[in-house]
Amino acid sequence: MKKVERINTIMRYINNRSYFTISEIMQEFNISRSTAIRDIREIESMGMPLESEVGRDGGYAVMNNSVLPSIHFTDSEVKALFIAFMASRNQQLPYLKSRQSLAEKLLGLIPDYQQESLVLLNQILLFEGTNPSNPDLLDLTDLPHPMLEKLIQLLLMDNHLLLTIKEEKSIKAYPIFILHLYREKSIWLIEGFDLKEEKKRVFPVDYLTNVEPYHTNKRVTKKKVLEKLSKQKEMINLVIELGPNAVAQFKKYHPFKFSISYTNPYQATAILKAFINVTMPEELTDMINWLLFLGEDIKFKEVPEEVLTGLQERLRVISRDR
Repeated sequence: MKKVERINTIMRYINNRSYFTISEIMQEFNISRSTAIRDIREIESMGMPLESEVGRDGGYAVMNNSVLPSIHFTDSEVKALFIAFMASRNQQLPYLKSRQSLAEKLLGLIPDYQQESLVLLNQILLFEGTNPSNPDLLDLTDLPHPMLEKLIQLLLMDNHLLLTIKEEKSIKAYPIFILHLYREKSIWLIEGFDLKEEKKRVFPVDYLTNVEPYHTNKRVTKKKVLEKLSKQKEMINLVIELGPNAVAQFKKYHPFKFSISYTNPYQATAILKAFINVTMPEELTDMINWLLFLGEDIKFKEVPEEVLTGLQERLRVISRDR
C-alpha cells in the first residue's frame, strides 16, 4: 500500500474510534512501530486533533467533535479532474446524470481563482466530438443506450445473464456468460460465451431490448469458459506486413481485438495475424474499409478471397470516379 493511501486509510480508521494505540495501528496495517509513529505525526500535522497519553500502555484519543480534515485539491489535481470530464463528453458513457452532479460538486469545492482557470481551459481545449459552439462541461447530449446502465448493474452482481436481442426478423433470448463490455467505433459491444451453443458471441448494446439474471444450476467459471474457447480458437486467415506508414495508421485506429507484433527494434515495421469472419457482410465491409485506411504501405502474406475481391472492386470504383 502506498504511503498516501495508507495514511488516508489510517485517518478513516482513527476517525471511527475514540481511542487507539500504536500497537493497534501496527497490527491493523502491518507496519513497523517507527512507520506507525511517523504516520500519526503526519496525520496530526494535517489538522486532526489527537491527545496522547503517556505511559507503557498509553495511546491516542481523538478529541471530541473532531472530524476528518477537509479535502483540498492542488491546482494540478483540479485541472486533471476537469480535463478528464471534458474528454469524456459526447462519448455515450454510462451514468451521465451522476457525472453531471459529480462535476457540479467538484466545481463547488474549489475556490474562485481555480474556477477562472477552468473557464479558460474550457474555451481553449476541444476534444473529439465536442461542439465548438457549445463547449459546455455539463452538456446533456451524450446519453448512452438506455439498457447500458442496467446491464452494468447486473453484470457487477453476476456474469450469467439472459440477453434479449433484436435481430433482423425476430427477437431472440441468449443465455450468456459475459466476458467483456467494450466500446469500439462509438458502439458499445457485449462479448460473451453462449451457454447453450457453447461458442463466443458479440452483440451491439443497441440491439439489446432486455437483460435479466440467468438462473441456472449449471454455472460456469471464467476459467472454464476460456478453456472451452481456447479449444475453438479461430483459424488465422489474414496475415499482413506493415511498413512505417501503415504502423502509424494502425496506431491511429485498429479493431479492438487486433494487435501487431513489431519486427524491428524501432517499432517501424510489424506483422498482423488475425481472423476475419467473411460470412458476416458487415464485418467484411468494415475490414475492407480499414485495410484501405492503412494505405499502400502493407504487404499481404495471406488474405481471404472475399476480402481481396472486395478491395479490388473498391479500388476500381475509386479509380473510375477520379
